Amino acid sequence: MPTETQKPKERLVVVGNGMASLRFLERLTERAPGRFDVTVVGAEPVAAYNRVLLSSLLGGEVDEAACGFRPLPWYEEHGLRLITGAPVTEIDRANRLAVVGSAHVLPYDRLVLAVGSLPIRLPLPGIDLPGVLTFRDFSDVAAIRKAAVEHAKAVVIGGGLLGLEAAVGLARLGVDTTLVHVMDRVMERQLDHAAARLVRTAMEARGVKMVLSANTAAIEGDGRVERLRMKDGSVIPADLVVMSVGIRASTALAQSCGLACGRGITVDDRMTTSDPDVFALGECAEHRGMVYGLVEPAYEQADVLARHLLGEAATYPGTSLATSLKVSGLPVFSAGIVDTPEGAEAVVMHDAAAGLYRKLIIADGCLAGAVFVGDISEQARCKALIRDRTPLDPNDRDDLMFGPAPKTLAA
Repeated sequence: MPTETQKPKERLVVVGNGMASLRFLERLTERAPGRFDVTVVGAEPVAAYNRVLLSSLLGGEVDEAACGFRPLPWYEEHGLRLITGAPVTEIDRANRLAVVGSAHVLPYDRLVLAVGSLPIRLPLPGIDLPGVLTFRDFSDVAAIRKAAVEHAKAVVIGGGLLGLEAAVGLARLGVDTTLVHVMDRVMERQLDHAAARLVRTAMEARGVKMVLSANTAAIEGDGRVERLRMKDGSVIPADLVVMSVGIRASTALAQSCGLACGRGITVDDRMTTSDPDVFALGECAEHRGMVYGLVEPAYEQADVLARHLLGEAATYPGTSLATSLKVSGLPVFSAGIVDTPEGAEAVVMHDAAAGLYRKLIIADGCLAGAVFVGDISEQARCKALIRDRTPLDPNDRDDLMFGPAPKTLAA
């Protein structure tokens, strides 16, 4: 029998093996290797990979191996039991069991749900026609590449980040690609109109046709997708439709075992669900009414949860939303509010020919928002100023717009 100094390890089961799950495992094993008996269960047939690279994978710039984070031996070396290609189908909280597939049962002392999100499919007539796909994982990329035959016409529905990435990836394949978006600008949550125009120009330079303020009425075809019919009566030919209109938190598993859920699985500042032995993080978690679909909040949540499970004082206060990425090769950054509210001041620098744009939104003497396109070198400072509500001093505006002035040596 185990002695007092040889207590059995706590059994920790992590459901999901995406980016948030892997960050949590990295932090846990860095701080206390061997502290838990860990089993990780991933529904996809491969270990965690970088979803940010999906458009590059679609366009043929990288292969699946280049998207991977940690090779399989890493899990074994760190004492992590990894199960892939087998989703958890049931959680028995009364007996602390996670059921994998139809028969395999994993006992747990602590359970972490990192089950991510699901792509939204609009309830349109024709949505189930062959050739209508989503863009979320390796299998989606494979399906899109298979459908993107020579001379095919592709339509991407959705002008958010994933929609833009899908369109760029298809264009790289030489496919005749049209992006359709219901709003009057792309990435309307992150960009104002001027910044969105620069992104649109960059997309069109890559060969993507842009149709904005366009509402899809139906997807039509005889046994397979052939066209989109818009609400204004116009028609867009399509052999392939990629639906990329957003994501929703994956909550079915949590709901089925009685955990509290809203738009996501409800968690507190320690990422604890309504069951004190069950935790959630990443795109499936709802914290203080917010469900984040971004990598940075997921990583912050993973860090907090790892520390909490190891007995450290750690809380997650929420994430100040910021986006930093490349859209069609164009660096883009936004944080805080995007459109200038009444009573606030906007400071703008715009050079359309050079593809450069910077806007600072100042309210009550503090930086309330920033949108940069082309040169995002001051992004870290902007994020800190917005997060901390630091009053701007007289030199801050010029420094943020043009970069700090070079220091001169005293005579």
